[in-house]
Amino acid sequence: MGAVGLGPAPGAVPSAPGAYRGPARYGYPETPVETTTRLRPVPPRQRWRGPVAAACVVLGLGLIGGAVTGAWLTGDSSAEPTRTPYTTARTVWHSVPVDTLFPRTLKGPGAGPGGTNRTWTRLAVDADSDCSKGLDPLLRTTLRSVGCERMVRATYTDSTRSGVTTVGMVVTEADASGMQALSARFTEQGLAARKDLMPRPYAPEGTLAAGFGDRQRASWTVRPLTELPVVVFAVSGFADARRVAEPQPAEAATEAGATTDVAQAGLGHEAKGVADGVEQGLRRTVTDLTEPPE
Repeated sequence: MGAVGLGPAPGAVPSAPGAYRGPARYGYPETPVETTTRLRPVPPRQRWRGPVAAACVVLGLGLIGGAVTGAWLTGDSSAEPTRTPYTTARTVWHSVPVDTLFPRTLKGPGAGPGGTNRTWTRLAVDADSDCSKGLDPLLRTTLRSVGCERMVRATYTDSTRSGVTTVGMVVTEADASGMQALSARFTEQGLAARKDLMPRPYAPEGTLAAGFGDRQRASWTVRPLTELPVVVFAVSGFADARRVAEPQPAEAATEAGATTDVAQAGLGHEAKGVADGVEQGLRRTVTDLTEPPE
């Protein structure tokens, strides 16, 4: 038998002394990391590792399941606190645009005398304040049980520009029971019809309502809401700044057959209609902010 050649084949490149040539996989040589990793000694398997790993898995699943179940039962999460109509309404005066609370134009379908349609245009919005500027002392005393966190208001005029109306909201510090008690007191004692509990007008300078003062007040409404911590009010008067000797509450001035000057001029409908529009807008806003999206 002839001698077997141990040298490299003709034309082949000799390997470096001591180099390891691993088999190629999928046509690509292994990297030094793969080679080194495969060659590392594998320690003997410990029997206790299996039960410990299983216990960790069970414990982790239990904690995750408990957290998910707790969130499902409470219907709440730490990332999104529960919002209620009361907590939401207490912040809308500074968290929503002013045009949402007091739209530039208010429409009152059927809100005028005889069920006629009415439209009111906003003249100006007053800066938010405490209740000392917009409420007479006796009315502030009456609302003391619910507190006054903030007051916002605006003044409107009707499409004929013959009347002006100031509408506002007193955001209270009360809870549901406090607002219900105040509403019941207004009803039982007839407080909404008392002339000494009329709200004050807001008379922005340089507007049609510049002469709208306390003596020009003609009709009004004051409404403590029970579903929200808010008291809605409105007061109306003639745009020509004439004085009114006998103001009349909106409820009386809007009755069928009312013959007073205030009733005949529709100023009771003005106060009621503007208050209705602002109150309805407030309720819609609170509902949209409170109810989760579908």
